[in-house]
Amino acid sequence: MAALPLIVFDVNETLLDLATMEPIFERIFGEKSAMRLWFANFIMYSAALTVAGCYVPFTDIGAAVMKMLADTRGIRIGDTDKKELTDKFSTMPPHPEVPAALRRLRDAGFRLFTLTDNLLEVQTRQLEHGGIVDLFERRFSADGVKHHKPSREAYAYVEKELGAKPSEFCLIACHTWDTLGAVAAGWEAALIKRVGNDVLGVGPQPQIIGNDLNDVARQLIARHGT
Repeated sequence: MAALPLIVFDVNETLLDLATMEPIFERIFGEKSAMRLWFANFIMYSAALTVAGCYVPFTDIGAAVMKMLADTRGIRIGDTDKKELTDKFSTMPPHPEVPAALRRLRDAGFRLFTLTDNLLEVQTRQLEHGGIVDLFERRFSADGVKHHKPSREAYAYVEKELGAKPSEFCLIACHTWDTLGAVAAGWEAALIKRVGNDVLGVGPQPQIIGNDLNDVARQLIARHGT
């Protein structure tokens, strides 16, 4: 039987509940939907900066995007608002099914890792607060290679650190831009269709699509005969 793929997880929204950020945006912008606009721009500008060859830490981009959106609406962002954004982003809880699904994958023999654009200390705080940090063998940050996902360099960094080939990895994420990058890099990928996320009909496609992590775990276990 072929070796099981090394499972690498995205963290923000894939494992942790991004919707818990909505109250901050409702308070500042008067509408909770501003959170989705902020996050979409957050990802867009992290990718744009990377393509432009300008590395900026992920949390700094998030704060800058929040201020940019506020400036377009004539809203003043204070230091207290920035601190609340950072604190809430660092303490988002896991989606309800995540802890048990992670244990199910680990019990089936899969080795679990993370790769996120967050700084390593932010990611560690997130996973410790969520009570799931010990379920991962090792955690990786795009900061280690100064290239945000979905750049090829981010995925290659994990390959180099673990001494494995692209074909030995499977990324699990709820963002199509992330699975697109992983599949283009030669990885297998699984997409979780969290609220507001779905399949993009062009470009490299994920091999597995599920409605939550339980669904993806079930398919992975069946796919690899564990």
